[in-house]
Amino acid sequence: MAETGRLVGPVEVVGTGLVGTSVALACRRAGLEVLLSDRSDEHVRTASGLGAGRARRPDDRPQLVVVAVPPDALGPVITAALAASDAVVTDVGSIKARPLGHVLEDPAAARHASRYVGSHPMAGSEHSGPLAATETLFEGRPWAITPHPGADVGAVELVEDLVRVVGAVVAWLTPEEHDRAVARISHVPHLVSSLVAARLAGAPDNHLSLSGQGVRDVTRVAAGDPRLYGQIVAGNAAAVGELLVELRRDLDAMIAAIGADERGDLEQLLEVGVAGTRAIPGKHGAPATATVSVFVTVPDHPGELARLLADAVASEVNVEDIRIDHDTSRPTGLVELVVDERSGERLLVSLESRGWVTHR
Repeated sequence: MAETGRLVGPVEVVGTGLVGTSVALACRRAGLEVLLSDRSDEHVRTASGLGAGRARRPDDRPQLVVVAVPPDALGPVITAALAASDAVVTDVGSIKARPLGHVLEDPAAARHASRYVGSHPMAGSEHSGPLAATETLFEGRPWAITPHPGADVGAVELVEDLVRVVGAVVAWLTPEEHDRAVARISHVPHLVSSLVAARLAGAPDNHLSLSGQGVRDVTRVAAGDPRLYGQIVAGNAAAVGELLVELRRDLDAMIAAIGADERGDLEQLLEVGVAGTRAIPGKHGAPATATVSVFVTVPDHPGELARLLADAVASEVNVEDIRIDHDTSRPTGLVELVVDERSGERLLVSLESRGWVTHR
């Protein structure tokens, strides 16, 4: 069993969707006993079948309860969990101030509020349900812990143990600061992605045939469940609304600059965007480094991608990232290998010497 300090189990997971089942699988990997509960008996059976734990029985006494339910249900389920036992309760919801408010405003739940510590793993998928779960979902990912002033120190430490057990990296924030942060790096980007994707719905086929990796990158997260994201945004309305007002101001300025052919104003807005991309932390949380992309044409046949990667390894250049764009008219793909800018020419020459068609 992994070193868990104060966390010895059992751990109850309430809600056996993607995140809840992934938490359960990671805890089972660490040797902890896991109890499962969900409104859907089918989800519990599926998660149990995957090895995530067993259905909770009335006489079970969990040490820690992890609430993994949709945002609208967080407050009621957290208060019910606090009342049901003397366990420490955390949740993995993407909003933190509203569930805490629900606990503190409920007289019965407020008496047990010291046992509640909010948290939020920054990991997920466009897919949902227990079958999409994996025990490695949280490996190396930030996991915010958002204790309130009345939280018991031991309860906070127990949640910290959970984060370390599942392989995540602890990030400490207040509930309010967490909500402002996720509005900026998750909720508003999702809304913008959805608006861009909506421009594609019903577009002429000859327009869509020109689609490349750029539009796929921008619209990827728009494929998420609209009902779930509707709940998330409603639960974080103040922080999201504030950023959308800022975005509207910049969009109005961009429209005006384009309409008046004010290239300088437009370029200034675009420069701020470039600065924003550079502000995103790089690999392992280090400052972002300058990179260059080498594009390679790869036949769409079994084994070709593996051969390309083997040749990249032989060039002794470290590949920082990889993206694949499929040609819509030919059985080929364009593979983008992102490397340190000092290594781009070396990789280019090395791959060309091995017969690959490349460009930058």
